[in-house]
Amino acid sequence: MNGQSVLIAGATGGLGCAIARNLAARGATLTLVSRQADKLEALDIPGDRIALDLRDPAACQQAVDFALGQTGKLDVLVNAVGVVAFGPVDELSVDALEELFMVNTFVPVLLAKAALGAMADGGVIVNISGVIAEQNLPGMAAYGASKSATRSFDEALTREARRRKIRVIDARPPHTETGLATRPVEGEAPKMGEGLAPDAVAGIICDAIAGTAKDLPSSAFS
Repeated sequence: MNGQSVLIAGATGGLGCAIARNLAARGATLTLVSRQADKLEALDIPGDRIALDLRDPAACQQAVDFALGQTGKLDVLVNAVGVVAFGPVDELSVDALEELFMVNTFVPVLLAKAALGAMADGGVIVNISGVIAEQNLPGMAAYGASKSATRSFDEALTREARRRKIRVIDARPPHTETGLATRPVEGEAPKMGEGLAPDAVAGIICDAIAGTAKDLPSSAFS
């Protein structure tokens, strides 16, 4: 990864931060994106920073343009942006449903759209759909649907991007202790067993980026 230009969206999140730290240790040149400017500046990780709300389609293009402006190229895009909501569908507000699909589904699509126009042959796009995209659960139906949509998108994008020798990785780690479940858009998280350590999950994802993997099912993290 030495000298590779990597754009990490959601860099202040539990998993995004762990991925950024891992890739920095491998010699990658990072562009870190988050909508939380204060947390972004506080990150003890080398890299250029830009605070953007990626729910705005123009911001996705701006993130890619910023990375290009700083490094002159874009080799890897890692999308670690995500939100969660809990509860039966009939109890979720329309606002919560819109937020789930805007962040978990539309942001990956819009970032990929922007990145594809900037990447040369050999580029890598990583989206994190999670184990919920393999088997949805009651009380998480809308959240699971938003992540399953991303997995479906990645499946087709893999074939589209193959013509340009761009690799797409859909990562589906099991429950990970990122703290996301404690910050739901709505609802309250059910009792969960102890999740995986973010650093361990990040290591597997970063190995895949540096290697040749094209898919990371939940079994890859066991």
